Amino acid sequence: MFVAIDNAPRDYAWGSRDAIAEYRGVAPSGGPEAELWLGAHAGSPAKIIDATSVGHPDLATWIVADPTTALGTRLADERRLPFLLKVLAAAEPLSLQAHPTPQQARAGFEREEAEGVPIGAYDRNYKDPFHKPELIVAVSETFDALSGFRPFDEVRGIQAVLRAADAASTTPEPGALDLLDAHLAGDDPLRTTVEWLLRDGRGEDTGEAAWVTERIVTLAATETARDSEFALSFETVGRLSEFYPGDTGIVISLLLNRVRLNRGEALYLAAGNIHAYLEGLGIELMAASDNVLRGGLTPKHVDVGELLEVLDFTPIDPPYLAASTVAPGVSAYRPDVPDFALHRVEPAAASKHEAQMSISAPAIVLVEQGSISIRSGKGAASLEQGDAVYITPDESELVFGGTGVAWLATMNARG
Repeated sequence: MFVAIDNAPRDYAWGSRDAIAEYRGVAPSGGPEAELWLGAHAGSPAKIIDATSVGHPDLATWIVADPTTALGTRLADERRLPFLLKVLAAAEPLSLQAHPTPQQARAGFEREEAEGVPIGAYDRNYKDPFHKPELIVAVSETFDALSGFRPFDEVRGIQAVLRAADAASTTPEPGALDLLDAHLAGDDPLRTTVEWLLRDGRGEDTGEAAWVTERIVTLAATETARDSEFALSFETVGRLSEFYPGDTGIVISLLLNRVRLNRGEALYLAAGNIHAYLEGLGIELMAASDNVLRGGLTPKHVDVGELLEVLDFTPIDPPYLAASTVAPGVSAYRPDVPDFALHRVEPAAASKHEAQMSISAPAIVLVEQGSISIRSGKGAASLEQGDAVYITPDESELVFGGTGVAWLATMNARG
């Protein structure tokens, strides 16, 4: 079946007021539009445009009522779509955050259930027993993010720039940098430093981290910092300070990879990866979960102890995920998990201007631009910019035509 779906964008305060509307070719709502959810997650299940076609108003209720039709026999017993497709538009920085492994998610969910913590409680960490790896593909000209702890030689380079900027200032305060350096000099420097910044910054110790944060914000604005190889990271310090003044997550940002994606480039954020989206429009695909452990740059709950258990402190290069060509006119972003894979389909790039691909699980298609037709042995659909359709796995072999570009989300056959 081809089932047309739609949804209203989530109005989180950090969202853009026009990016999602322009991307979809519709009028903006007038308020912030942060995320458009296309999936069956209970937080905002996609609406079925013609509810009479399946007898249910949204994907979530249809899947629960008729899982064999909606999901296919392989997934029917779970009564759950394992992935969630989003359009994300960040006009302001999001919180620093990380997501748990499957084992951590299940253990945390069961523990909080046993403790009787309400699902909607402010201090609830685990809303479900599932992990939440995710990928983001830039569809704006650039997309800015922080992702993963940067190689430690870069951390040392940033320390050196801060030292030089402090020494060149009219009123040097080397003691603030001494404090930071002392924490970065231990056997487990990243964990030690992050824990100190988070606990001290929340009044659990002496508040020295506030002094360090204030000094680093000042030094990041100096000519020495602006002219260094880490200029983009120091520029980010200034921007974060505008939105979250005094938050020690500002200092943590200097320990992370500062990434600028160009259109079509992607990041894959595995469990334990600390990250924050800063600005831009992207297609986001993730496992269908709402488990987020926050680490600053937010007014929301921060559980320092649980975050430290989830974080992977291993320094890494930016976790880019390259696309591979899987068929003429079809490229795929495939992570190392079975939950999801994302495909970009451009029929005009294929021979005879038709692109073909097979699915063995449910799929969701969103049209980015132009017109797209999809047909199979059983059904067909015609889509314009911004249109989306849910495809049941029995359609199997899909043929795409038209002059547009579409994104297809489904499960990962290689995961």
